[in-house]
Amino acid sequence: MEERVRAVLPLNEEYETRFLCCSAQEWAAMGVEQLRLSTVDLTGVPSPQQLHEGVRFILKHRACGNSVYVHCKAGRSRSATMVAAYLIQLHHWTPQEAIEAIAKIRPHILIRHKQVQVLEEFYRSIIAGTAAKSQ
Repeated sequence: MEERVRAVLPLNEEYETRFLCCSAQEWAAMGVEQLRLSTVDLTGVPSPQQLHEGVRFILKHRACGNSVYVHCKAGRSRSATMVAAYLIQLHHWTPQEAIEAIAKIRPHILIRHKQVQVLEEFYRSIIAGTAAKSQ
């Protein structure tokens, strides 16, 4: 594994990947940790709690020098929302800044209005937490 992928974060529901991807047990046998944060396709939005949990998971693995593969069915909405949350946490970017950074690399992303709203909520919680730490 040249890319040092040691963690997988699917935002698919279990039925979407049952016959297409490794199970958590199969990943574990290969030394890869999986954290599934099930989110309904098309209309679903990761919850703020899921965003915080996913970002903690990514940061934990990045601190060890490992890569994390974040995915959903098409890689356009659910996974892009999670990656935007990670960038917000990491750089204290606004949701729009994070979305624009992703779109430069993956111009076909489609982050819907409700997903932007949850990213705005996530951003406010990060900024409030930063302000509380500095006082």
